[in-house]
Amino acid sequence: MAPSHALRCCKRTLNWAPVLFINLVVGWSYYAYVVELCVYTIPNNAERISYLVVFHIFLFMFIWAYWKTIWSRPASPSMAFGLPRAEKELYEREERAERQQEILKKVAKTLPVYTRTAGGAIRYCDACQVIKPDRCHHCSTCEMCVLKMDHHCPWVNNCVGFSNYKYFVLFLAYASLYCVVICATVVQYFIKFWTKQLPDTHAKFHILFLFFVAALFFISIVSLLSYHLWLVGKNRTTIEAFRAPVFPNGPDKNGFSLGFSQNVAEVFGEQAKYWIFPVFSSLGDGHSFVTRLVHIDPEQANSVLQQNGKSPAEGETTPHVISNSVQHTEDNSIKKTDEGQTVSVTVESEP
Repeated sequence: MAPSHALRCCKRTLNWAPVLFINLVVGWSYYAYVVELCVYTIPNNAERISYLVVFHIFLFMFIWAYWKTIWSRPASPSMAFGLPRAEKELYEREERAERQQEILKKVAKTLPVYTRTAGGAIRYCDACQVIKPDRCHHCSTCEMCVLKMDHHCPWVNNCVGFSNYKYFVLFLAYASLYCVVICATVVQYFIKFWTKQLPDTHAKFHILFLFFVAALFFISIVSLLSYHLWLVGKNRTTIEAFRAPVFPNGPDKNGFSLGFSQNVAEVFGEQAKYWIFPVFSSLGDGHSFVTRLVHIDPEQANSVLQQNGKSPAEGETTPHVISNSVQHTEDNSIKKTDEGQTVSVTVESEP
């Protein structure tokens, strides 16, 4: 038991190595830019001050978004998605997979759960003992289920999901801009040192290396940023991009796409003034999502969560929810809900 605990502690410590590396690189870049470039190399005071102001603005935004991504605890499913005591005891005693699925289907009828496994079964996490909400996955590194999980990122030593996906995208954006600012302002002195227009000093190595490092980081980061901006526009996670979510009617890679503007709003929020700041403004509660397959009255959706012991907090944006009280049929017909409301279920074909 003790060796296992010791190994886990060592693993958790080593997981911080990439974060330490990033911070060491940023710390060195700060010294190289502020001291070696601005203090020892740039002769003009006005140029020096303007460079320092712009540099510190983007550095501050970059560090803010980066550490928000690191320290934002991944959101996990609420207790409403756990099995009630009676059903849990039956599930644990039952050895037949078919019977276990019947128990899960009975509980899932009262939850806003719509996606399934590849085999059409209810998605259940044995480790966390919860029915997985839509877009939720278990992270073996974090050892927990993460709402709208995108991926586990070693560079932030954290899971990127519903609680911090906006911060992660902003971190990539500001890291790219930080590299652009460095390259754009250092390039003229890089050329002067390279062509011997400036005498060899202790600043030469730092400035030459600073330009190369910033350029290489920019190329790698901007490619990752472009990919995640594409995912935001399509309303997909990295997991969903590689494996399409499965609905009762089958897999659909565009199942959660609601149009470009609504897809962006789901991550960044509806108020554009908050988009550039690493403050939480994403829509919903991470437990349930509107799909292009189903359209339900928001009031009815809220009642589903309230019936399961989870209601939106005051002042929160109304969660986008799918209710399983709708009976989905293969012929796209109209069915009555348990409350007697008529809900239209429409299935769109793949573009």
